[in-house]
Amino acid sequence: MDSAEYDRKVTSRFAAFDQDHDGSIDREEFSGAAAALLAEFGVKARSDKGQALYYGAEAFWQGMAGIADVDGDQRVTRQEFLTGAVKRLRDSPQRFAEIARPFLHAAIAVADEDGRGVTPAALERALRVLGVPQETGVRVAAALDADGDGRIGEDELLGAFAEYYVTPEP
Repeated sequence: MDSAEYDRKVTSRFAAFDQDHDGSIDREEFSGAAAALLAEFGVKARSDKGQALYYGAEAFWQGMAGIADVDGDQRVTRQEFLTGAVKRLRDSPQRFAEIARPFLHAAIAVADEDGRGVTPAALERALRVLGVPQETGVRVAAALDADGDGRIGEDELLGAFAEYYVTPEP
């Protein structure tokens, strides 16, 4: 993969975090994602699941900022994302997964409407709310339900999430 192609991929991954499109990632992006997921699945913010999701969002933000916010301004620019988060974590996707785990664990609990695991349809809804195009969400959900049992496990979600954000592959 050439440098220009890699730069495009990193830019698109950065844009997925930069929900308000202001050129930086900040705490509000993470709490906004939590609020959007709660609204989509009809879960109250003051419930145990809601509080766990907000806690996970804050933990995810703190992990991201700790790795990438070089100047300490509580914002991660695209350049900081490229040189901090992506370069440092590319060699260890599991480290990124651990930073994201509290948020993803809580998001899974929110999306698991019947207590039996996340369905591909619920994952599609969650991805759409987080800004993933519908056709991509459908494709991702189907791929992650590789065994066809209608449920997607936390380990599969964490692994896919980490690989997407820290590897140059699609």
